[in-house]
Amino acid sequence: MEGQEPVSGHEAPRVQQPVADQDAFTRWVYGRPFFGGLWLTLGGAWILLTMKVSLKVVLHVGMQGLAGYLLPSLMVLLGLLILFNPAQRLFYSITGVLISLGTWVTSNMGGFMVGLLLGVVGSVLTFGWLPDQEPRVSRRERRGQARQVPQDGPATDTGQAGTDPYTAQAVTAAGTPRAAQ
Repeated sequence: MEGQEPVSGHEAPRVQQPVADQDAFTRWVYGRPFFGGLWLTLGGAWILLTMKVSLKVVLHVGMQGLAGYLLPSLMVLLGLLILFNPAQRLFYSITGVLISLGTWVTSNMGGFMVGLLLGVVGSVLTFGWLPDQEPRVSRRERRGQARQVPQDGPATDTGQAGTDPYTAQAVTAAGTPRAAQ
């Protein structure tokens, strides 16, 4: 087996594949607020399913419960729009939160709170999603990087002869030391 490294007792840490090496579906998922749109769609579908429950808690508002079916249908539509048109995600997510909260009154207490919570959480995830953002660096890694950076000179050197660090901190916004004023 040429080209392979010998296996040792210690495994090398797993490195995330570059985006270009991943399959098309993975790139598609990471290129949009996938889970926010999915949860909003599932919340609307759950509410639509619970509208058929034959319990006495079902609340119908409007003409034959039209609003009870309209708002969860809009949730499903907004979730699909988030998945397939992520450029307008902010508008869709704000509308999704408002419609999800509206299902509390119109659609069986928002699908017995499950659909309402799925819709709100999905909309919030969509609102907070940022495209092409670098992965966050942990505080421990930032401290390690700061320790590795060499200093440009002594820490007490202020660039002025005869001044100590405490006097140098007393510089005003104009850039002159207080003693010179």
